[in-house]
Amino acid sequence: GLYYSDETDAYYAWQSGNRHFRTIGVSVGIGRRLSWPDRYFTIYNEISYQAYNLKDWSSFLVTNGTSNIFALKTVLARNSVDSPIYPRTGSEFSLSLTLTPPYSLFQKNVDYADPNLPDYKRYKWIEYHKWQFKAQWYYPLTNNNKLVLMARAEMGYLGSYNKNKPSPFEGFDVGGDGMTGYNIYGYDVIGLRGYSDGSLTPYDPQDPYAYANVYNKYTLELRYPFLQQPATHIYGLVFAEAGNGYRNWQEFDPFKLHRSLGVGIRVYIPFIGMIGLDWGYGFDGTARSSKPHGGKLHFSMGMDF
Repeated sequence: GLYYSDETDAYYAWQSGNRHFRTIGVSVGIGRRLSWPDRYFTIYNEISYQAYNLKDWSSFLVTNGTSNIFALKTVLARNSVDSPIYPRTGSEFSLSLTLTPPYSLFQKNVDYADPNLPDYKRYKWIEYHKWQFKAQWYYPLTNNNKLVLMARAEMGYLGSYNKNKPSPFEGFDVGGDGMTGYNIYGYDVIGLRGYSDGSLTPYDPQDPYAYANVYNKYTLELRYPFLQQPATHIYGLVFAEAGNGYRNWQEFDPFKLHRSLGVGIRVYIPFIGMIGLDWGYGFDGTARSSKPHGGKLHFSMGMDF
């Protein structure tokens, strides 16, 4: 894989602009099916390099300089679902680990505890270890396997080797429809219906550009198909969801959750994929307000897992 992006303050595409955030990345990966413990297991390994170049970029922790990320990633997964579009039985599991070299352990000439150390030096080489776990089960509740209960649990953690050199990239943005579209900071979008996009990501006035370093999420869905044709699938669902984002592992509490209930519909169309529309009600507050969030309409594209 190879990609390049350039975001500037220019009004027209042919202008150069005075500020920019440029990203270039390259990755090579290989995956294969395993025969042990059973044939449903797969493993994927990847090596990647990313470079973020910033010039007078005021809407992020780093404003000037180049940040480099060299990472190794391994994903161990198991998938035994009977259908990718409307699963009735089976399960999906995924455990991923991403590691960068611990540069701060070898750079004895740099004092990362110094609060006056410029950001372009502190974040020249980004270091972290990132863990993610996802599990999903499908269980039919009727003899014709149409009414299906889906249960999902997931968790993520972004850790640092040095407390004075946390990664400003690769965090988690929690809340909303979960659309994992384009983002320039490398964070993972964690959807939680019934709340606005990013509203459950911890907010710190001292560090307004930080994302969550820990998150957890639990989902129950009851699904029923309205139309099942070779080319088109339509099904409805009711859901209960709960989750939260945390700044660090010390603040993590698996029972401090933001809860929601709602209904939705999914339509699968060839050449377009899965389209979803959900309405959820958030019973709890957000990172910036203690009042119940209330109702929220969500649009989504793509599969869930």
